Amino acid sequence: MRSYLLFALVLCKAILLTTVSSYAGIIRGRVTDEQGAALAFANVAVRTTATSTATNEQGNYQLKLPPGRYELVFQYVGYKPRTEAVQVAGGDTLTVLNVSLQTETYNVGEVLVRSTDRDPAYALVQHAIQWRRYHRAEIAAFSARTYIKAIIRLTDVPGKILGIIKTDPSLKPGVVYLSESVSELSFRQPNQIRERMISSRVSGSSKGFSFNRASGRSFNFYDNLIQSGFSERGFVSPVAQNAMLFYRYELMGTSTQDGRQIHKIRVTPRRRNDPAFTGFIYLVDGTWRLHSLELSLNQNSGIEYVESIRIAQQFAPAPGPSDVWVMQSQKVSLVGEGFGFKGNGSFNAILSDYRVTPTYPNRPDEKVVAAAPVAATATPAPVGRETVTDVKKQRPELGGISRQLRQQTKLADKQLEQQARAAGIEPLAKGEVMRVEEGANERDSAYWAQIRPIPLTDEESRDYQVKDSTEVIKKSKPYQDSLDRKRNQVEPIEVLLTGYEYSNSFRRRTVRLEPIFNTLQYSTVEGVIVNAQATYTQRFEDRRNYSFTPTLRYGFAARLFSPSLAGGYTYKPLSFTRIGFVVGRTIENFDPASQLTPFINTQYTLLRNTNYAKYYQRDGGEINFRTELVNGLTLRTALGYADRQELQNATIKTIVDVPGRAFTPNDPINEELPGGTSFGRSQSLTAFAELLWQSGQQYIIRPTGKFNLGSKYPTFRLGLRQSFGGVLGSDVRYSRLEGGLRKTLELGLFGESNFDVTVGGFLGQPQLSFMDYRHFAGNQTIFAADFNQFQLLDYYTFSTRRSYIEGHYNHHFNGFFLNKIPLLRRLKWQEVASLNYLRTPTVGHYVELGAGVEHIFKLFRVDVYTALRSGQKLDTGIRIGAGF
Repeated sequence: MRSYLLFALVLCKAILLTTVSSYAGIIRGRVTDEQGAALAFANVAVRTTATSTATNEQGNYQLKLPPGRYELVFQYVGYKPRTEAVQVAGGDTLTVLNVSLQTETYNVGEVLVRSTDRDPAYALVQHAIQWRRYHRAEIAAFSARTYIKAIIRLTDVPGKILGIIKTDPSLKPGVVYLSESVSELSFRQPNQIRERMISSRVSGSSKGFSFNRASGRSFNFYDNLIQSGFSERGFVSPVAQNAMLFYRYELMGTSTQDGRQIHKIRVTPRRRNDPAFTGFIYLVDGTWRLHSLELSLNQNSGIEYVESIRIAQQFAPAPGPSDVWVMQSQKVSLVGEGFGFKGNGSFNAILSDYRVTPTYPNRPDEKVVAAAPVAATATPAPVGRETVTDVKKQRPELGGISRQLRQQTKLADKQLEQQARAAGIEPLAKGEVMRVEEGANERDSAYWAQIRPIPLTDEESRDYQVKDSTEVIKKSKPYQDSLDRKRNQVEPIEVLLTGYEYSNSFRRRTVRLEPIFNTLQYSTVEGVIVNAQATYTQRFEDRRNYSFTPTLRYGFAARLFSPSLAGGYTYKPLSFTRIGFVVGRTIENFDPASQLTPFINTQYTLLRNTNYAKYYQRDGGEINFRTELVNGLTLRTALGYADRQELQNATIKTIVDVPGRAFTPNDPINEELPGGTSFGRSQSLTAFAELLWQSGQQYIIRPTGKFNLGSKYPTFRLGLRQSFGGVLGSDVRYSRLEGGLRKTLELGLFGESNFDVTVGGFLGQPQLSFMDYRHFAGNQTIFAADFNQFQLLDYYTFSTRRSYIEGHYNHHFNGFFLNKIPLLRRLKWQEVASLNYLRTPTVGHYVELGAGVEHIFKLFRVDVYTALRSGQKLDTGIRIGAGF
């Protein structure tokens, strides 16, 4: 019986292969220039179809086509297109077609010069700018198949990062990431992209899933601003509405391709450090659309962590009777250097099998508002006869564009839904922008050899062969143990500054010890403190994990031993569901969100004779829980019991004794408690619940979990903290209700704004101790642990048990002003402004105004703040912190 079954399977496979072979043939070849040099990433398209591919870095291409006669169009930026007829035979056949492309001759032609004329390119680009809105909206929706190949290489790897952190021994010069993916991509206006990855391959990881994402690496130059991913500011498109303010244009010449005139235009930034590209755009005369482009950014443009970015795109008419164009291919190349690493990479995308729903049935006409008179002539008008002023008098007739866009988008939605149902495909959920299918990584090498449109280079083939053949060895216990022996070597400077981590990679276990500067602390309450803490983490292949963190704390002056244990278990990674606990004795700051870290407090206590932090002892335990109920809605809860005891200063020893300055008692000063904040001992049983809601949250689903991408809408939060008096000896009773929202606003070249507003208060007549008050994270040191909090506010003075309004606003200009100052712009500093606000019945109106500079040495930020209370100036100070 088993023999018959095996024979049946072999027979079915043979029939299937025979059927496929009879209906497909392979065309393969090489594209070169006149000298025989390979043309990397040249475009190869099948005329009148949606099928296309590109050459690899060695100029090789391949296409898989059913039997028949075809015309292949070979294109490369700056070269004459070439069309070749080819006959594809049936069966298992291979047709070789090598092609040599000739350099395109761009003729400038006769130019009629007038006193108001600039380079003819300006008028041509002005046409493109006026048609930008049309071209951006000419496709209501489309679907396509996308192939992406990504490769990242390291050419230099340092032994240590910044001379401190040793580099992982698995990182070596060569290819560190090679991946291919095939996705079904769908687009609908306005800029809604959904993607279903159906095939994935990662070199050296048979169970891995590619991180390629078509929608995450596509640049639409019909948008005014292009986000590079390597700079906080955007970059102005050469055909943006305000592009003339940022670019110089030069017409390099005009050529004729398929009956169309193509203008080659060089674009360069007007100023060296402008947020603009350098390179070439190719415009189609008459329709004024992008035919292709080759643009780059360098460090003068303001990009970080990479030295240069190069983007090449090729467009072509979409299949069907419409006159819209679609992108055929895109290549993004990177060269980078940072923290001692040097490397490069490329991301290549081929789009094919387009199904397009155009917005307009016909291309709209151009309306002439008041055309400038043109002298009659019997000969063809010379190129560049128009000026920008002439062009501005002409406007495309785009009335009703929004209405037509909505109508066609709805039509496309219905068509896509019908196609999905007919194919038995489950539609993506609302907010789901990408799904990696189960089994996408199970395709074999034969599948990829048939489906990939860009042949592998010799380097890529070797990388697959070597890494795939050694994958079992590299994942074996002996090999992982050999790497761990290097990873686990103790480096004194790491133990001091960053901590030590012991790894068992084969079993996915780590033990992390906190650095010495966090382990050794000092305060007037406990004296010298040893806060020994280690975290044990166990991870699983499906992203579940659990961890335990035991802490042994001892204060020598107070002779106070404080042991505790914290832990948690993430058991549903898809919904981020985690349950955790804390039990034991801890020494707590009265303000749980204080910016006064133990390290900062230690320095100020020993070197400035100032003990800002005030502490109390907490014995008890807490259970907490977190989960995402539905997409965008997260619930956090906690239930805890605590026995709190007041602590006093146990020492007044210091390293630097500042004359006239004495340590203050361990009793916070608060305006609502003029009689003092002393509480002796207090017990509490407290429950907490908070809902976080972000409408329209987008996310990616992978077989290994969910990845949230955020939303354009604000995040709302609503929380209730309830303490139960009289239960288990609790002498605290209160209800504190709090709500708020936070949002990031993108303002184009002017930067981005972040704001966070909270409104809350205690209900009824609360009975509580000072640590139960609502505290506000203040700061009285020169160090800013968090620039999104108050920077001059006293730590405990304005804490309240009444109602309150708290707001924080930061605007990052991203170099909008400093980039225009010749000497300063070389530093790549970026300006920032901030506003912090607090309102309680006791404090009245408290305001902080700040201005500063970030990205100093790429790492730091320095701000100057002024504080006002009810219009009266309180203080001015400088704050230094991380700003990158």
